[in-house]
Amino acid sequence: VQLQASGGGLVQAGGSLRLSCAASGRTLSGYIVGWFRQAPGKEREFVSAFRWSGGTTRYADSVKGRFTISRDLAKNTLYLQMNSLKPEDTAVYYCGLTRIVWSGTANHKRYDVWGQGTQVTVSS
Repeated sequence: VQLQASGGGLVQAGGSLRLSCAASGRTLSGYIVGWFRQAPGKEREFVSAFRWSGGTTRYADSVKGRFTISRDLAKNTLYLQMNSLKPEDTAVYYCGLTRIVWSGTANHKRYDVWGQGTQVTVSS
């Protein structure tokens, strides 16, 4: 499986962006897809996760109520709708795949496949 992340850009605080994570090579059935972000000098941070079979979602407290994760089955693509963006949301955003148990999905070290990352910059 290969992942292609896109949709990043420069936006003012309070604005919105929608990130996409397109998967190729096989269906995502049985996988958990996660969004993480990494700011310069910081560790990769969990943002959200989506269990492809069943649609269970999970969010970091820092984005709860502002970000929404969703999927398009036909396109084998996961989305991250980001609203009310803040300067502290600035980072490179990555999508990743894992098959581990749901309780471990916030740990980036448990993910096996990563997309290339897309830069999100929020100006104040």
